[in-house]
Amino acid sequence: MAKIRVGIIQDSPVLLDSAASIKKMDRLMEKASAKGVKMAVFGESWLSGYPVWLDLCPDVALWGSPEAKEVFARFHESSVAVPGPETTSIGRMAKKYKMVVVVGVNEKVMTGPGNGTVYNALLTFDSNGELVNHHRKLMPTYTERMVYGQGDGAGLRSVDTNVGRVSSLICWEHWMPMNRQVLHDDGELIHVAVWPTVHEMHQVASRAYAFEGRCFVLAAGLTMKARDIPEELSLPKKLKNQPDEYVLHGGSAIIGPDGFYIHEPVYDKESVIIADIDPRNATKERMTLDVSGHYFRNDVFDYTVNRKRRN
Repeated sequence: MAKIRVGIIQDSPVLLDSAASIKKMDRLMEKASAKGVKMAVFGESWLSGYPVWLDLCPDVALWGSPEAKEVFARFHESSVAVPGPETTSIGRMAKKYKMVVVVGVNEKVMTGPGNGTVYNALLTFDSNGELVNHHRKLMPTYTERMVYGQGDGAGLRSVDTNVGRVSSLICWEHWMPMNRQVLHDDGELIHVAVWPTVHEMHQVASRAYAFEGRCFVLAAGLTMKARDIPEELSLPKKLKNQPDEYVLHGGSAIIGPDGFYIHEPVYDKESVIIADIDPRNATKERMTLDVSGHYFRNDVFDYTVNRKRRN
């Protein structure tokens, strides 16, 4: 297989506005396509925005807070159904630009049980516009449990795409060992690791994943500024007079199957992080380590995966 040009689109959505975010996504994909990108990645909950206020605003967890309820209502309203109009639009863009697209979304269930629940989800579209994987984060992390429900194993898999087999996990799922083993066993070439910000320990987890899985890792972070925090909530004192201060810093990076950077992390900047990757390098690294093959003892270890969609 020839080299593949991949890109992480490190930019902010239009917070809590899915329609405007979709329009911005189209413009960003057009720019990436002009640079020859064949696979584009957007960060965690990009559509339409990671709830960073859970960790920033001191009063967001107060019981019965009218302000917090109002923000959650907007958060729910701007979340997307899968499938739905937004996923149809993303599919069309993927087909228009002939690009594999992986994007984090806030997903809501429209009818039936769980119609008040939002999932932290990750969607993979092939370059023909088909939605080929729909993964929900298994375990919301810490403060995220105030707004997200538990996911399931239906999307815990690698999928064939026009750029090879692609897998993905969301944030702290990378510290759940069985997640990693399942995807390694499923034959990934490119792994997408999405984070709010890819800070130091997230870089460690992303690089370790690449080394362990002998795969390429696209570690995608978000950018967001203090002015984007919902106006209903009270900002910490240090941010009130600094609207242009970053509260999500990006840190996106592209990592090779030896665990070393192909593209170093980029912080506090809207950018498209691009690299040309050679699939043969993954094969070369598996000579010394293949955790799903000659470096795995299936006579000692065994496991099962429940891949049923949880409703």
